[in-house]
Amino acid sequence: MDLGIAGKTALVAASTGGLGLAVARALAAEGVRVAIVGRRRDRAKEIVAELQAAYGTGVSGASGIATKGFDAVAIEADLTTPEGIESAVEQTVADLGPIDILVLNGPGPKPGAAATLSSDDIAAAFDLLVKPQHALVSHVLPGMRERRWGRILAIGSSGVTAPLPNLAVSNTGRAALAGYLKTLAAEVALDEVTVNLLLPGRIATDRVTQLDQAAAKRRGTTLEDIQLESRKTIPARRYGEPAEFGAAAAFLCSAPASYITGVALRCDGGLIRSL
Repeated sequence: MDLGIAGKTALVAASTGGLGLAVARALAAEGVRVAIVGRRRDRAKEIVAELQAAYGTGVSGASGIATKGFDAVAIEADLTTPEGIESAVEQTVADLGPIDILVLNGPGPKPGAAATLSSDDIAAAFDLLVKPQHALVSHVLPGMRERRWGRILAIGSSGVTAPLPNLAVSNTGRAALAGYLKTLAAEVALDEVTVNLLLPGRIATDRVTQLDQAAAKRRGTTLEDIQLESRKTIPARRYGEPAEFGAAAAFLCSAPASYITGVALRCDGGLIRSL
């Protein structure tokens, strides 16, 4: 399938690792010009070099599209600050052109139970998972609406559908973000801008390993035992691969997905049992 996004420009937040990097790689494979944004300058530069070597010229992608003219840029920015957000957007536009695809992503907050949440924890949920995403959208949405084409995709969590144990801060902030984005999707649909969420289950990233390690410590067992137990709860009986998540994200950002908006799509191997 030709995803029809070669030559578009994407800003992928928190893309120096984990799911953000998986999405950036999938978009690059389709000829999208990608801004790799994160706090680790050296790592961002390594990723840009990798992408340019793989997709800078020739043919790539599932559809065999020509990727000549592909480019990527490394941007060091703290996207939890207004200054970092403004800098990342300005540099992306200056180096790659107007932003057509915005991928919202960020670090997960600390684990913790709902019964022990403090007022600072509630504030942190919004500071990490709502305010930066809203600010990014506010910067890029006017241009998308004016050009009558845009894709806004948030990397969320299956906790949006079924709140996850011991992740109360994450559950709170991600649910609030989902409510904002669902509302926004209806408001901008006439402008040919889609707004969706992609919800991972147990994808094999460093973040999931950290959560498994925390669970092992809390329960006095081993990481291997926790991972085995976790796999048994997944109908696919395995953790997902980052590339599988990236492929789903690329489709939601594509031209053929133009009639899909306001959706929270799960990529979880059947982990969440509701429809």
